[in-house]
Amino acid sequence: MAADRFANSMSTALRHPGVIALIVAALTIAAMLIVDHGPWSRAKTQPAHVAMYATTGEAAHAAGAKVLPTEPKSPVEPERPGPKTSPTVNPVTP
Repeated sequence: MAADRFANSMSTALRHPGVIALIVAALTIAAMLIVDHGPWSRAKTQPAHVAMYATTGEAAHAAGAKVLPTEPKSPVEPERPGPKTSPTVNPVTP
């Protein structure tokens, strides 16, 4: 008889919206921790003397990325939209 009352009270408690929300929140936090801190998300680091590259293109090639050339800029740049700024009154000179 006591076991039936306990099972009935547990099933009633588990149907409460607050309990359901806590269970969903706990499962979400657990999933986030597994995804963010799992062994597959470790950074592939290199020592500083190995990772020295002269350009970002060299670094990208070393990482295995495909580097595409950028479009050249037009020799005539359009005017910047918005109000024109005034020159500084007291420019700081080192």
